[in-house]
Parts: sequence; structure tokens; C-alpha cells
Amino acid sequence: MNVLGIETSCDETSASIISNNKLISNIIYTQQIHKKYGGVVPELASQEHLNEIIDVVDAALKEAELKLNQLDSIAVTYGPGLMGSLLVGVNFVKAMSISLEIPFLGVNHLEGHLFSNYIENKNVTFPNICLLVS
Repeated sequence: MNVLGIETSCDETSASIISNNKLISNIIYTQQIHKKYGGVVPELASQEHLNEIIDVVDAALKEAELKLNQLDSIAVTYGPGLMGSLLVGVNFVKAMSISLEIPFLGVNHLEGHLFSNYIENKNVTFPNICLLVS
């Protein structure tokens, strides 16, 4: 099973592909435009996501040596985060899901950080404690 994950909650546009429970691609575009303002400007972040999301997804597919029609599902961050940035990712994924006729799943940003520890680390066992600071 090949799952594309897209994250656009703040100032990084990222796309990763998990194939058969193994991370095979991870592309991150970090926005540099905010440096001159001393912090993230939400409207600029949204526009940068619009400008970069197609290239980031294409790069993730290329790195994974997959075609769009080989994806089985898509996951996307739906919150928390900057509303405009989240809307770019969610609407992009909705359109991909419809056009490819595959399901999509919304993922909570904080839960994504928590559960990413389990992707390639089989040593984490339950019960456990995690401190997640945002």
C-alpha cells in the first residue's frame, strides 16, 4: 500500500510517501520569505504553499519512483495550524482524491508528530509517555 502524506500547517510544505509501512520519500520545502519579517506572515505562507505544493508532491513521487496512479490513499494535516495554509493542503488533497478516485484521511498535526515516532522505530512499546510541546 502506498500512502502520500501532505503537510502545510505553517511555513513548510512537505510530502512523504509510506510504502508497506516504510518511509520511502520525504520532501520538505522551507519558506525563506518570512526571514525579513522576523516571523511567519500567514498570507505569505498560504501563497508559498500554493506556489510549491505541486513541485513538492512531484519530487516526493520521483524520489519514491512512483506514479500518481500507484497511490492507494492520501493523508493531509487538517489542523491545528495557520488556517490559510491548512486550506491549501486540504483542498489540494481533496482534488487529488477525487481525480484519482482514492480515499483521503485528515490527520491532526500534533497527533502526526506523536505517531511519526512509530514509522521506523519498532522499539517503542506500550504503555509509554510522550511530551509533546507546541
